[in-house]
Amino acid sequence: MSASKPDVRELICVNCPMGCRLQVTVEQGQVRTVKGNVCSRGDRYARDEVLNPKRMVTSLIVVPGSREPLSVKTRTAIPKDRIFDCLKAIRACQVRLPVRIGDVILPDVLGTGVDVVATRNLPDAPCQGSGQTA
Repeated sequence: MSASKPDVRELICVNCPMGCRLQVTVEQGQVRTVKGNVCSRGDRYARDEVLNPKRMVTSLIVVPGSREPLSVKTRTAIPKDRIFDCLKAIRACQVRLPVRIGDVILPDVLGTGVDVVATRNLPDAPCQGSGQTA
């Protein structure tokens, strides 16, 4: 039985302005080496990105009674393979005015342990010219 050939992946670290070019060697689903990083943050980034990539999610929600959409984001990064499901869950949200920055809009999205929060204030005010009240 022959051993599988190591997979060498090239990444650019985004943890600081240095933008180190990383070479990550992966064998049998395990990171064996990380080269090119100037600091330990690059090593940690490479291992996380190869084994369990995560991303922040940002989106907009239409809010009845508001002329402006509500911008939201995940409080921390979620697994990359859950992004589209997260966006669907956000799209299905119904939000009522008023909203304050930091309000939890969707707790524990998809069971990830991560909340979706508001990133702006939306006051409880009628839409101008619509004749509607919030």
